[in-house]
Amino acid sequence: MSGFKEPGFADRQKAAQQAKQNLLNKFRAQPGPDNPAVAARRAERETLATARAKAKETREAAKAEAKRREEQTLAEAAVKRAREKEEEALRQAALEAEQKAKRDARYAARKKRK
Repeated sequence: MSGFKEPGFADRQKAAQQAKQNLLNKFRAQPGPDNPAVAARRAERETLATARAKAKETREAAKAEAKRREEQTLAEAAVKRAREKEEEALRQAALEAEQKAKRDARYAARKKRK
């Protein structure tokens, strides 16, 4: 049984040159930009990009509409809260006026008895 043979400098250099040549051949084998298959793939990518752009615009429009509705709902809720607060303040003022009138009436009755 023989052991592992270390590749020498010339073997390594030859392997590197062969790898470079393989890469160059692979690059040269690719079709050029005027090839119909490349043009078809490019057209397909452009079609997909256009479809994606339209879908994105649709999603953004839907988001904007939802945001507008949410803001409108929040505004309506704020108006409702303000109206309720105002009504509560009016009820409280009316209650305080009624209590003051009763208190004044009791005070006047007490003064009259003396």
